[in-house]
Amino acid sequence: MVRVLREQGATTVFGYPGGTVLPIYDALFEHREHITHYLTAHEQGAAHAADGYARATGKVGVVLATSGPGSTNLVTGIAAAFMDSVPLVAITGNVGTAFIGKDSFQEVYTTGITLPVTKHNFFVQDVRELASVLREAFAIASSGRKGPVLVDITKDAQATYCEWEPAGTAGDGATVPFVETFSVAAKSAVTNGTVAPSPAVPPSPAVPVAPSPAVPAGSHSQ
Repeated sequence: MVRVLREQGATTVFGYPGGTVLPIYDALFEHREHITHYLTAHEQGAAHAADGYARATGKVGVVLATSGPGSTNLVTGIAAAFMDSVPLVAITGNVGTAFIGKDSFQEVYTTGITLPVTKHNFFVQDVRELASVLREAFAIASSGRKGPVLVDITKDAQATYCEWEPAGTAGDGATVPFVETFSVAAKSAVTNGTVAPSPAVPPSPAVPVAPSPAVPAGSHSQ
């Protein structure tokens, strides 16, 4: 994950550690010569700091928080970035896949909570999808009308290893054009740079309306 952050030009991360993002913090420590992490006193402060960083530098701000109260504390900062069209990638941890949906300790529906105030959300349970998802997150956050994108990652996906494939290479090692492509959910029916036309909707049949009964002059309802 940290390699993708470096690949996308991120040199600064704001955040507050917690149990479900400790693997990410271990990786950040290993890459501390390339990425500076700023520890804040509160996750909301980290979100606002990443927002301010993006406004000041023009780069995508990155904020990191743990599950449960950590991710919910980000909401105000994410909403501010959404309202002001600020490019931001919020990375949150979540409980292990086996514990999702079981009211586990510090488990909340992070993507559902933040859906109204983000351009797009991702929920990652497979480490093999993580690199491409993060690349999409940066592309979506910084394209068109800029705004925040949230990536929620289960703890087991963070602790699992997979082969690293730099951007612009296919799984078989063959080079491919370096073009950021959005997922189907994020494309919003954009085809070859143009919005696909909506299918024609037949007009609704006319519904006859019965005339109102005549009301004698001078009468009134009781």
